Parts: sequence; C-alpha cells; structure tokens
Amino acid sequence: MISKSLEEYLKTMYILKKQNGNIRVTDVAQKMNCSKPSVNKALNNLKEAELVNYETYGTIELTKQGEDLAKKVIEAYDIVYLFLKDVLNVDEAHAEKEAEKIKTSITDDTLNKLAKYVHKVLGLSNLNCNYDINKEKCRCCSKRKPGKINE
Repeated sequence: MISKSLEEYLKTMYILKKQNGNIRVTDVAQKMNCSKPSVNKALNNLKEAELVNYETYGTIELTKQGEDLAKKVIEAYDIVYLFLKDVLNVDEAHAEKEAEKIKTSITDDTLNKLAKYVHKVLGLSNLNCNYDINKEKCRCCSKRKPGKINE
C-alpha cells in the first residue's frame, strides 16, 4: 500500500505517458508544481514498491502493477467527479477541485458504494454485479468525463 501522495505521482506519470509517450522527472515536477528532488524521492519510493522502473537521468517507465494502480486512481477521481457534477450539480470547476480532495480521503469500500449509486442515478448500468474498483468489474459501464484518459 502506498500513500495518497505517491498515488498522485503515479497518476501524473500515467497521464504524461499517455500525452507525451514518455515520462521525465522535469515533466512530472512541472505538472505537479513541485521540485525535482521531490519527484526523485517519490520515484525511489515507487521503484521500491515495484510500481516504476527508473534509473537516474533516464526516462520513467510504469510497471504493469504501477499502470493498473494509476488507472484505479483516475477511475476513483472520475466516480467522485461524476457524483459532484451530475448528481449534486456542482459546477465543473469546483467539482474538479473537490473530487481531487475527496478521492484521497475515502476508502475503497465507500468508493465502490458511491460508484454503484452514481451509475444507478445516471442510468448508466446496474452495478449489482459486485462492482469492485480493485478488480475493475464492469469497467465497460463506467462513464468518463470528456477529455479524461479513456481506456
């Protein structure tokens, strides 16, 4: 289990990989508005957890496990964002900021229940099939925000 902070680094790296095709320390630092030493410290922790492959001054590669966790973090954000925007009618800008904060605070169990509720209210599907964000069951039922990373 890694910290919520390291999850954010992982998510940022995944997005950069999708956007640019490669991941560099400078790009991560710029995107997250932090220092290169902070990124390097996070990289060492993520490497120790076998979520990234990285050698100093080289490009960063996500492992399969790292990529899967990054996708889970993005999906968690999307679920909370949809709840705020489409169920509670929070304006888009606030929903984005609030979703970032909320998703780092709730448990997977709460997130799974929220996902079922959001999908039911929005009429996207019936997630009475034991939806579990960790197992990605019924991922095809997920509705994503336009412009977000889609799989």
